[in-house]
Amino acid sequence: MTSSKPIAVGTNDSAQSQAAVLWAARRAKRAGLPLVILHVVDDRWVAEPYPWFGTLQQAGEELLKTAAGRLEGAEAVTPETELLTGSVGGSLAKYSKRTSMMVIGSGSGHLGGTLADRALQVATAAKVPVAVVGTQDLEGRSGVVVGVDGSPESTRAVAFAAAEADREGDELTVVYAVNVPDPIIDAGLTPAALADLMVDEERVVLSEAVAGLKEDYPDLTVHQQLETERGAVDALVEAAAGARLLVVGSRGRGAFKRLLLGSTAHGVLKHLPCPTIITRTEAVTAV
Repeated sequence: MTSSKPIAVGTNDSAQSQAAVLWAARRAKRAGLPLVILHVVDDRWVAEPYPWFGTLQQAGEELLKTAAGRLEGAEAVTPETELLTGSVGGSLAKYSKRTSMMVIGSGSGHLGGTLADRALQVATAAKVPVAVVGTQDLEGRSGVVVGVDGSPESTRAVAFAAAEADREGDELTVVYAVNVPDPIIDAGLTPAALADLMVDEERVVLSEAVAGLKEDYPDLTVHQQLETERGAVDALVEAAAGARLLVVGSRGRGAFKRLLLGSTAHGVLKHLPCPTIITRTEAVTAV
């Protein structure tokens, strides 16, 4: 273990955040790391003095106490709790600098839909890997799935996913989705031979993404999946439908490099198939 920084999990006592707290507690226990449960009192619209703001803070403290209490007898970990104030996404992202991983529950369709969810905000701005946890039943699930596209970000995601799978005795599935010309739809525009050549070239990209894994993890079973008929989001969501964990890089090699969260990571979080970790550029070691 290269980091002793805690795993932090944000909660608002929703079903999703309750699941996130339990997931984070189990991970902290396995990793031998401290656990911090956070709650943010949103004070963006508060102008002092407001007598009821103290009531909001008290309610937040009670919420944290309840969240920590649920772990008693369930997980052998004693969490710390901390109440933050400010915007929810910004406060959690800022706090992430003090952690080895930030965990948050997936959002719901309230207040404008999933695009407004805190999970997207935190995953966009956090400085460490962000795990987003939903309410899926995880019993009987196995395997780690990781998406690649030849970018440095996806290379780091593979390193993280491989370490994760090897440590937990899981198999690793590496998924690469690429668009190639359809020999029927594009007849007369692009020769079918060119489409075959493109597929062969992309197989090289996929092979390079897993190069060296056998040397680093000789007991790790690695599956390579090249997807040519569906986009990256659909391919990853389906591949991870029964997985224990999905890992994606924060950005890929798409046209919009200025975006802090790539379209694939964004799309996966909107259709979360299982606990999903968004790795950062600097993150190469699983925690």
